[in-house]
Amino acid sequence: MLLDVAVSPDDRFVLTADRDEKIRVSWAVAPHSIASFCLGHTEFVSRILVVPDHPQLLLSASGDCTLRLWEYRHGRELHCCHLTSLQEPAESWGDKRFAVSRIAYWARESCVALLCDSIPVVYIFRLDVPRQQLVYRQRLSFPQRVWDIAFEESRGLWVLRQCREAPLVLCRPVDGRWQPVPEDAVAEKLCARVRRAGAMLEGSAADSDGFSGLYKATFDNVAAYLEKKEERLQQQLHKKRRHNPAPGPGGETRRVTSGDAAAQS
Repeated sequence: MLLDVAVSPDDRFVLTADRDEKIRVSWAVAPHSIASFCLGHTEFVSRILVVPDHPQLLLSASGDCTLRLWEYRHGRELHCCHLTSLQEPAESWGDKRFAVSRIAYWARESCVALLCDSIPVVYIFRLDVPRQQLVYRQRLSFPQRVWDIAFEESRGLWVLRQCREAPLVLCRPVDGRWQPVPEDAVAEKLCARVRRAGAMLEGSAADSDGFSGLYKATFDNVAAYLEKKEERLQQQLHKKRRHNPAPGPGGETRRVTSGDAAAQS
C-alpha cells in the first residue's frame, strides 16, 4: 500500500513510501528499475519530502514516531530524531502512538515543520545541511485539533485548525522563536472564507481515523499454543494407556475388551 509519492527536482527519480516500512527510489524513465531502498523505519512510512533547495536530501516520517534524513540516491540514513523524546511527561497523549501527517519545509530559514496525527502539536526543526542533521527548535501547541500546515515563503507558517472563530493562524519567527501573529489582515480575510466551508471541513475530518489502522498487529499466542499442546499430550497418553494397560499382580498384561468393560460396569 503506497502512502506517499515524491519526485526529485531533476525528474530523474520517483520515490514511494509504503506500509511495509520501505522507501523505494526508482528511475523515472523505468520505474520498474530500483535505484535504491531507504531502510530503517520499523512501521509504515507516512510521509516523505525531497528537500527543494537540497535535492539530494530526503525527509521521511513513520508510525514508529521518528523523523529521518536520508541521502536517498544511495539509501544512506544521515540522521534520526525520535519524536517521543520531545514530549512532556504530563501530556495526556504521552503513551499514545502517532504518525506524522504533514512535512512542510521553508527554504528561507531551512525550517522543517511536522504535523502529527491526532495530537494538537506542530514540531519545528532546522535542517543543518553541513552537519547533515536535524536540530530541534521548538513546538507550537494548540488547544484544538490541527488539520493541516503549510509554509508561505513571504509570510511564514499557516496552521489550519478546528476552530470556527479563527480556523487559520499565521505563525512567524520572532527573535528566533515561532509564535502566532496577533492580528493580520490577510489571515482575517482568509478566516472568513474558511468559515464558509467550516461544516465541510469538520465533516471530512470527523470521518477520518488517520493512520490508526496501519500499525502492525501483534498477537501473544504462546500461552494458547502451550495449552493446546498439553491437551494433545494428555490425549495421546490416555490412548496409549488404553491400548497398553499396566501389568496385573502376576505380571501378566491383559487387554481390556469392550465386553469385559461392560461386565465390570
